[in-house]
Amino acid sequence: MSATAETTTRHDWTLAEVRALFEQPFNDLLFQAQSVHRQHFDPNRVQVSTLLSIKTGACPEDCKYCPQSGHYNTGLDKEKLMEVEKVLKAAAEAKAIGSTRFCMGAAWKHPSAKDMPYVLEMVKGVKKLGLETCMTLGRLDQEQTQALAEAGLDYYNHNLDTSPEFYGNIITTRTYGERLQTLAYVREAGMKICSGGILGMGESVDDRAGLLIQLANLPEHPESVPINMLVKVKGTPLAEEKDVDPFDFIRTLAVARIMMPKSHVRLSAGREQMNEQMQALAFMAGANSIFYGEKLLTTANPQADKDMALFRRLGIKPEEREEHADEVHQAAIEQALVEQRDSRLFYSAV
Repeated sequence: MSATAETTTRHDWTLAEVRALFEQPFNDLLFQAQSVHRQHFDPNRVQVSTLLSIKTGACPEDCKYCPQSGHYNTGLDKEKLMEVEKVLKAAAEAKAIGSTRFCMGAAWKHPSAKDMPYVLEMVKGVKKLGLETCMTLGRLDQEQTQALAEAGLDYYNHNLDTSPEFYGNIITTRTYGERLQTLAYVREAGMKICSGGILGMGESVDDRAGLLIQLANLPEHPESVPINMLVKVKGTPLAEEKDVDPFDFIRTLAVARIMMPKSHVRLSAGREQMNEQMQALAFMAGANSIFYGEKLLTTANPQADKDMALFRRLGIKPEEREEHADEVHQAAIEQALVEQRDSRLFYSAV
């Protein structure tokens, strides 16, 4: 297959076509992915996000990979929803170290009515800091989705995790159809979608292909496609799962880039286990987004200074958003913090 054969946006991928991509010689696949990538992105820019866990642990879902599930004993401390002001401080710190998007994750099956007002205030406050906003809160109904959109949420993260065929081996407390319905609500409300999956849960190459087909054949491609490498946590059912072959992981990134040419493909969880050479190959394969900072929800992530050192060695720079003067940013931060301090929507996490 030629390097420029699949440069149009498609929504009709078949398993046979995607298998053929996976089966290409490694160099040919990377060349095709890089060629597609360069048609739509600056190859030396990477979008940088920070992810904060705003509510940790005691999740009723039984996702076999997740240390936050209440079904497993992983030693993770359970926490209530964070105070709005603390979230805004964390967002300001993320902006100071170069993030352009701030993602907030809560370990819920779905948001409760009592928590939604605080969540909406978080979105509004982070927006005032000049950051893009992203949240992952579990399943949403139509009313909650619309409220988040009206508050100014830019992105909603809701991963499909794996193929429909393998999904039941990993999760039984939420159906694949429910996940797709939440994504449909998000689109209808006018928000952008962040949706991807996890490699290394015991899935086959066809399952990896099936995941990418589900994402690429949506009516609109997700704007962000996080590809996670399983972080094995003691106490979860997948703690002893076999490691993903690094080249297989890079192949999946490359195929995702070819199938969804205009999406940001995010090198997400598991980056702590990747050496610099593997991360460099990931960028060559078309990955152009990372999570930045020392923690990724509840698992370790490379420290920000290490990321910047690697970027310098590779000649990569973070993507930039439209910026205002520093004093404008500082004024916005101070004003947002004052408003939250005075708000009756000040949530005590004690």
